[in-house]
Amino acid sequence: MENKTLILSGNDVNKILETYGLNKLMDTLIERTTNSIKSYNPEKTEIPIRSGFNYEINDPGLVEWMPVHKKGDEVVIKVVGYHPRNPVKYDLPTILSTISSYDTTTGHLKGLVDGVLLTALRTGAASAVASKFLAKEDSSVLGLIGCGAQSVTQLHALSRLFDIKKVMLFDVDKTTMASFSNRIAMLDLNIEIVSSSMKDILNICDIVCTETSIDVGTGPLFKNLKTNDHIHINAIGSDFPGKVELPLDLLKQSLVCPDFLEQAKIEGECQQLKDSEIGPDLSELVKHSETYTSAKNQRTVFDSTGWALEDQIVMDLFLDLATEFGIGQEIAIENISEDAKNPYNFILNTVSV
Repeated sequence: MENKTLILSGNDVNKILETYGLNKLMDTLIERTTNSIKSYNPEKTEIPIRSGFNYEINDPGLVEWMPVHKKGDEVVIKVVGYHPRNPVKYDLPTILSTISSYDTTTGHLKGLVDGVLLTALRTGAASAVASKFLAKEDSSVLGLIGCGAQSVTQLHALSRLFDIKKVMLFDVDKTTMASFSNRIAMLDLNIEIVSSSMKDILNICDIVCTETSIDVGTGPLFKNLKTNDHIHINAIGSDFPGKVELPLDLLKQSLVCPDFLEQAKIEGECQQLKDSEIGPDLSELVKHSETYTSAKNQRTVFDSTGWALEDQIVMDLFLDLATEFGIGQEIAIENISEDAKNPYNFILNTVSV
């Protein structure tokens, strides 16, 4: 039996998105993410804290792996590189990644998918899910602190659930801020886009997304700035010990909901808090949303460090669509000998007897 691996390159991923439709894909991903979180059972799906290597030589960055084990089915592993100098120095995205899926019956590599776009999509979808349960239903003003790649999918995902009428932007790089309108043209949104200050964003916006590449030990992004009393913040940028975007006093004034509690306590905004100061995680929030309806009228924070479950959800979606549309390449990448007990069997077949 020949086992083949379905490989989706970056171009394949793009073709799937264009074939299925940008908005339809985001809507489907948000729905699948909501349903998967609602049915998440840690006894059936094992998700350890991610691990990896970080380094300062040459260009500082890290390579880490995020595994998830859906027992009796598959193991999904995303390997991700985070290198904040990439856009300026190498004209590459800050985040590069691949996602792989393994059959737990045989260990066969079922699929290998470019993870750059998938990571941005699933991060946006997760913020949309959290915002659905934490932000006011009539939220219409969105603030984006950090206007890089993640800001595009954050806006896209949130615009599918909220009637966003105005977007207020702040970025330390003025050219990045100035190019934002052109970079979201494909979303075809009828919105007002305004360059602003962090002070005004926090004071005016209903929902704020922070997606910055702030360095370890240099946070938070701001101090002593007032916020409106119902603000919801999706904090995306904290993904390393000592790297934080939000000030401690704001966190203490807010209901803080991490995507993955144990991981967030190490490298998210939650690393600043005691256990007693942390609210429900995303799974608890989605499963028991009726318990937290009052949160929509108070300050809330979604501490998004990146949950491997989200990678499994988005990869499975793209593999399903690839099969439906006939996109991608199937390759027999593994060396399967005709004699399972002899790895040199292929040589025997060429030797004269």
